[in-house]
Amino acid sequence: MSANDSAQEKTEEPTSKRLEKAREDGTVPRSKELTTSALLILGTIALMVTGGHISATIMRVMVACFGASREVVFDAQKLLGLFASAIYESFYALIPFFATVLFACIAGPTALGGFLWSTKALAPKLNRMDPLAGLKRMFSMNALVELFKSIAKVLVVVFSAYFTLSYMRNDVLALVNQPIDEAIYNAAYLSAIATLIICASTLIVAAIDIPYQIYAHVKKLKMSMQDIKDEMKDSEGKPEVKGRIRQLQREMSQKRMMAEVPNADVVITNPTHYSVALKYDPTNMATPICVAKGVDFSAMKIREIARAHHVELVQAPALTRAIYHTTGLSEEIPSGLYVAVAQILAYIFQLREYRSGRGERPPRPNNINVPRDMRYD
Repeated sequence: MSANDSAQEKTEEPTSKRLEKAREDGTVPRSKELTTSALLILGTIALMVTGGHISATIMRVMVACFGASREVVFDAQKLLGLFASAIYESFYALIPFFATVLFACIAGPTALGGFLWSTKALAPKLNRMDPLAGLKRMFSMNALVELFKSIAKVLVVVFSAYFTLSYMRNDVLALVNQPIDEAIYNAAYLSAIATLIICASTLIVAAIDIPYQIYAHVKKLKMSMQDIKDEMKDSEGKPEVKGRIRQLQREMSQKRMMAEVPNADVVITNPTHYSVALKYDPTNMATPICVAKGVDFSAMKIREIARAHHVELVQAPALTRAIYHTTGLSEEIPSGLYVAVAQILAYIFQLREYRSGRGERPPRPNNINVPRDMRYD
């Protein structure tokens, strides 16, 4: 197998974007077995709960219809009214049952995959009309799985019916010795319980089918590394373009930073690798801020601009590294460096006084103390 073929193997889990697109196309995991089980079980329960009311209503309607007087039978208007009343009463009695079945039809599919409305799923697919594609689907792995599921359902229902009827055998045989009214009631009760147990047995197949449907859905949506790269290009842009944009952003940020160097009060250097430019206005600032910082080439550029604009340079290697690593651009210096920076600024302000003819020339600060936890060697 070539490297290219290997790269095209769909071994990667689908991304969130691919899953979302599949959902928009109407492709979500669904279990027909879960829907069937929900419909059978809830329908049986609804029939057990409302069966008495339904049968009583139907009996009352049949008595009214078959016991209609001659006057009603030969009067079209009254006969139509009787027919409408019978339809209304029958339908009204069946509403709870129909509502439960409707709920089962909605809850079954949405229990796995959630509620989804997609017009794309409703669109006709011409490939479904292709005979060759149809034959391929008939002999596919999915068709084989469906065959095994059908066989499993039959076996589960047959065994469930066998064991249920075997368990109820004595109760069923006892019906022949009961009065007719009691026998009819007990027969209906036993039939309902047996039906519910047999319907509930289909949950066994559903419990196996649900994990398989989730697995098949994820497997169908699996991606190759090339698919993931293409998706990233579509969603975020090509890496070359993004790299160029980041480069331009860095250059613009660098230009803005260098433009602030002439306004700095002092540039503290490593002296070879690091440079940081600080500004402090006692009337407007609580603490000094870092207006520029750089390493290697950027550090040299900061020093070059500082010399060109007569900004004082002071060598303090430990302090320079500490400010570079702990302070961002336009951020205040951390409190742990207040004393060390104050020594530098005091020297700068005294130097300005000396150059203006007021005071003596100050000595360069030595032994600038930087806290041990802020040292970066």
